[in-house]
Amino acid sequence: MNTTTLKVMVIDEDPKFNETYAYYFSTYREYHLAGIYRTVEDALEDYDLVCPDIVLTEVSFSGLSGIDGLIEFQKSENSAMVIMVSYEDDYNGITKAFKFGAEGYLTKPLSKKGLRQALNSIKYEGAAISNDIAKKIISMYRRKTYECFSERENQIIEYLGQGATYKAIADKLFVTTSTINFHIQNIYVKLNVNSKSEALKKIREMDIA
Repeated sequence: MNTTTLKVMVIDEDPKFNETYAYYFSTYREYHLAGIYRTVEDALEDYDLVCPDIVLTEVSFSGLSGIDGLIEFQKSENSAMVIMVSYEDDYNGITKAFKFGAEGYLTKPLSKKGLRQALNSIKYEGAAISNDIAKKIISMYRRKTYECFSERENQIIEYLGQGATYKAIADKLFVTTSTINFHIQNIYVKLNVNSKSEALKKIREMDIA
């Protein structure tokens, strides 16, 4: 990435917000607006030609989504850093964005100062995230302990969510697989389910509630 003026590609189908972006960037010395695109498809066509340092993209579009674009951008030799932007602070959407390689996630509306701070965070620290997103992520992690389960059951639930097998969980907790099975049966009873998939689904619903 350049150390002086950085080229930024914006992808947002809202014409009013694009006017706002154009104004914001006209006031930034260290960031150059290399192009504004209404669709991910149009941005992909010019991506290698523009060679942006940073891509600022809305998450939701009527065609390819911002996540789809993120995946495609990574296939290019040009390693731009990607900031996802959305009106929503959906936890699943946030984790999906970071899973597929986003370096930042911001919620609208964006102020001129707030966007500049986010761009600076990407430039100097390699990551950017809105305060409300950070608080939501912290809150979600704090909620990983469920009062209706014992400490051991909460540990097992965490490993189950990571896709670990009964044997792997037993090895991590230094117990036998039969002990793990005993705890899991208790978890099923408390959740009123009969399978791992049903249990994880119900736990995810507890997270959202």
